[in-house]
Amino acid sequence: MTTQISSTPDDHSPIRLIIHGGAGAIKRNRLTAEREQAYRQVLAESLTAGHAVLKAGGGSIDAVIAAIVVMEDSPLFNAGKGAVFSHEGRNELDASIMDGATRMAGAIAGVTTIRNPIRAAHAVMTQSKHVMLIGQGAEAFAAGHGMEIVDPSYFYTQHRWDQLQKAIAKEQVVRDHDMDSGTPSPDGDEKHGTVGAVALDRYGNLAAGTSTGGLTNKRYGRVGDSPIIGAGTYADNRSVAVSATGSGEMFIQTAAAFNTAAQVRLQQIPLAEAADRTLAEVAALGGDGGLIVLDAQGRFAMHFNTSGMFRGSIGDDGIARTGIFSDDVDY
Repeated sequence: MTTQISSTPDDHSPIRLIIHGGAGAIKRNRLTAEREQAYRQVLAESLTAGHAVLKAGGGSIDAVIAAIVVMEDSPLFNAGKGAVFSHEGRNELDASIMDGATRMAGAIAGVTTIRNPIRAAHAVMTQSKHVMLIGQGAEAFAAGHGMEIVDPSYFYTQHRWDQLQKAIAKEQVVRDHDMDSGTPSPDGDEKHGTVGAVALDRYGNLAAGTSTGGLTNKRYGRVGDSPIIGAGTYADNRSVAVSATGSGEMFIQTAAAFNTAAQVRLQQIPLAEAADRTLAEVAALGGDGGLIVLDAQGRFAMHFNTSGMFRGSIGDDGIARTGIFSDDVDY
C-alpha cells in the first residue's frame, strides 16, 4: 500500500497518467510497421493498467507502479526484462519513485535479480528509513520484503546480447534507441533506454517513477540519472511530477527533474517552457533526451529534443493515446 496523504476523492477532480519509454533518434524509416505497432500496444497496456488504478480511486503512486511494471515486463523497453547488458555481460537495473504529497522517495541501483525494480524502489520508500539502496544490499532488502527475485538469466534477450557484442567490438558505450551511435540494433530502432510515469489521482496527489537498464557496454558500476531523486525523478504536489529520459550524466549535472519543478513552483513558469528550458541546459552540456511533466490541475507536457520519444497519455475519458515520432500530436 502507499503512504500518500488522502482525503475524500472529488468525482470532479481530474485523473491523469503520462508515460514515456525512452527518447532518441527514432525515425519512421527505421521502424517497421509491425515494430511500431508492438511498441504502441505495450504503451497502451501500460496506460490502461495505470488508469485502472486511478479510476478505481487508487493513489498516484500505485498507478505509477502499475504502468511501469507493464513496461518492465516487456522485452521492447530497456528496463526489467528488456534491459541492456553491461560490459561484463550483466543486466544492471536502476529505478526510483517519489510521492508528491509527502516527498518521500525510494530508489535502487545496480541490481541484477529483482524482476520489477520499481516495486523494490517503492519498498525502499515505504519499508525502510533510507532513500537509495544499491547492489547486493538492495537485492537482500528486496528479497526480505517480498519482491519477486529471479535468476539473472531471466533478463537475457538475444537482441540485447547482440547489441553488446557490437558495442564491445567498436569500443562504444551505447544508449538504447540512439541511431547516431554507429551501432544500430538488428531492427534499427534505438533509443535512450528508460521508462517512466507520472500520475495525478482523485485526491490531487502527484507521483513519479523511472526505471532503466542503463547503457549498453557500461562499466565500473555506472549509474545514470534514473534512480537519482531530483535528476531522473521528482514529484511535489506544490509544483509537478517529472520523469526524465536521455543522457544520464547531463541530466544529473543539471538536476533536471528538480530543475523543472523548481521553475514551475518558484518562478511560475508554464510546464512546457520549464521542460524546454531544462532540456536546453542539458543540450548546452552536450546531452539530449526528454521529460514528461504533470501538475496537480492535470496539465502536462511531453517534451524532447531528439527526433522521437515513446510516450502516452490517458485521462478521465479512459482513452489511451500514444506517440513515438516528433510529428505525432501531443494530446
